[in-house]
Amino acid sequence: MRRAGRELLSLALMDARNHTLHLFGQYQNALEASGFKLPASSGVNPPLWTLGHAGWFQEWWIGRNLQRAQGSRCAPEPTRLASLEPDADRWWSPQSTPRQARRTLDLPDMAHCRAYLLDTLEGTLELLEKAGGDDDALYFYRLSLFHEDMLGEALARDAQTLGLPLDQALLAAFTPAPMALREPLLIPATRWQLGSDAGAGTGFSFDNEQAAHPVSVPEFEIDAQPVTWAQYVEFVGDGGYDRPELWQSTGWQWLQGLAAGEGRRGPRHVEQIGVASGAVVQTRFGQPMRMLGHQPALHVSWWEADAWCRWAGRRLPAEVEWEVAAHTATRRGFRWGDVWEWTGTTFRPYPGFVLGPCQGWSQPFFDTHKVLRGASFATRARLKHPKLRNFQPPGRDDLFCGFRSCAP
Repeated sequence: MRRAGRELLSLALMDARNHTLHLFGQYQNALEASGFKLPASSGVNPPLWTLGHAGWFQEWWIGRNLQRAQGSRCAPEPTRLASLEPDADRWWSPQSTPRQARRTLDLPDMAHCRAYLLDTLEGTLELLEKAGGDDDALYFYRLSLFHEDMLGEALARDAQTLGLPLDQALLAAFTPAPMALREPLLIPATRWQLGSDAGAGTGFSFDNEQAAHPVSVPEFEIDAQPVTWAQYVEFVGDGGYDRPELWQSTGWQWLQGLAAGEGRRGPRHVEQIGVASGAVVQTRFGQPMRMLGHQPALHVSWWEADAWCRWAGRRLPAEVEWEVAAHTATRRGFRWGDVWEWTGTTFRPYPGFVLGPCQGWSQPFFDTHKVLRGASFATRARLKHPKLRNFQPPGRDDLFCGFRSCAP
């Protein structure tokens, strides 16, 4: 999809919008009667904000952007047309509506939001028919597609946070599968091109993936699959949440902060961990479910992943190690795509980084966030890519995230 042409992009954009609306339907079933009111402590975006933002982003960078054909060379603040919706920027622009202010917005009702999404998509598809076929001409269409796919995963994530029930098809799709356990893999030393090239004919890449640059990678050993519940239960049983020597000082402070409130004896949403039996019960979209020992541990923060590795005498992989393994060792059993995977790498720009037109995409998060690699069961297949960089604060655990380890 990073090299998709007009016809394939048109189909994908319609599919993404249908997926967004289908996910939003789960919120409608559960929350419409209450006016989509959310618990004050949930910390999630109002669902009507997320829904409208999908259309706003597309219109902002395509329908209203007179420099859209310039692609990644487009100015951050190009000349823009007025929106189809006079209040669109006030309602759905992240710059106009910081997260804490979104709950108090006078957002339009569901029918109004759906009409806006229909109008913006129709405008996008009409412009796509007339667009050129090169990477610059298609840049914002690809960006908008991937952005909406990310919003779809955010809707799934927030439904988990809120404990919203899902229809059976979605619940099955959003349940991690058991994994066949394999021995760790030894990856030979290599000189690797980390990141993606930008330029004519290279397809789409996010600004934080650029530019490709060589990195010398010594030989390393890496788990063939993410750490499982059976492995994580051993850490809990050995007092992992009571031993400050296993935690970085800031991570221990994070843990103690949670202990003062809800407490923390396992990853987020875990209701029970049976140290003797190995049983793990985790709430999944409002339903307590028995997790299988060979399923990946889920909703693990970076602090917890790092503490587990210290306990096990292991370490989190560097992002370049993860990328090398994902490209070279899948035929040997390297499995990825079940959960987002924390790495030991702090999110920073690559050498040669050039800020993209969407300036809030990456730069504000450099040096404070940790890199995750891979994808989760809620990630659309077309978004999955072994060079994709996710990045989050180390305490974040509402994502569908886990980890794997490397030999020290």
